[in-house]
Amino acid sequence: MVAGYAKDVLVDTGWLAERLEDEDIRIVEVDENPALYREAHIPGAVGLHWRYDLQDRVRRDLLGPREFGELMGSRGISRDHTIVLYGDRSNWFAAYTYWYLKYYGHERVLLVNGPREKWIAEGRPTSIVVPAHPAAVYEPGPADASIRAMRGDVLAALGTATRLVDVRSPQEYSGELITMTGYEHESAQRGGRIPGAISVPWAQAVTTEGTFKSRSDLEELYTAKGVLTGDPIIGYCRIGERSAHTWFVLRELLGHDDVRNYDGSWTEWGNLVDVPIAKDV
Repeated sequence: MVAGYAKDVLVDTGWLAERLEDEDIRIVEVDENPALYREAHIPGAVGLHWRYDLQDRVRRDLLGPREFGELMGSRGISRDHTIVLYGDRSNWFAAYTYWYLKYYGHERVLLVNGPREKWIAEGRPTSIVVPAHPAAVYEPGPADASIRAMRGDVLAALGTATRLVDVRSPQEYSGELITMTGYEHESAQRGGRIPGAISVPWAQAVTTEGTFKSRSDLEELYTAKGVLTGDPIIGYCRIGERSAHTWFVLRELLGHDDVRNYDGSWTEWGNLVDVPIAKDV
């Protein structure tokens, strides 16, 4: 375990390397670029596609409990397993999947401190074999609405003490860009931000190798930005994965319980009729 944070939820690559044969663990890779999994992954890791596996593509929503249970069971994951998550891009979608699992009440979830690039750079073993774990029965717990914000929650938070945290790039926050280059398919009609939102780009929480900064550095960062006031916090980005990363930092690493992820994020808010926005340009 990586010590020094509010909760014991981080493991380093060495810890995981010693447990690749542990049947009580299920290693799960979730990448922004899902093709990476088939090129090379940690031996024994199962792959989840963030869009095709984890999204209800009709409702643009999380899977319902029955569908989520079927997905986990099909990968050989039960509620008794400890799930260890990792992925590319400093663990954007690994952190999103961590949040998703907590939404459905999975207790034993860990995140590797560092992305798949770190594992590979260290010369640790990889595989192209897709594991065939025996199917399992997975029964999700009741959905935990306390860690998820819907658009109505955000509307209700406007003008209150709730801290809205925009974790996108400064150019997206200001309204200079509606979306970053290459992500036009996840765009909105309008550029800007939710009124009153504080800009704290997600990347300020990690080092150059994608590991998390120390607890003291993180507390200094979010205190200086006016986030850690003791009031409720709602984070958002474009589609909810970067804000899940920040949710993980604020709730799991710093121990602030009243933190929610608005996974509708800017692709929803920027397309809604009759909701306010703010912008600088």
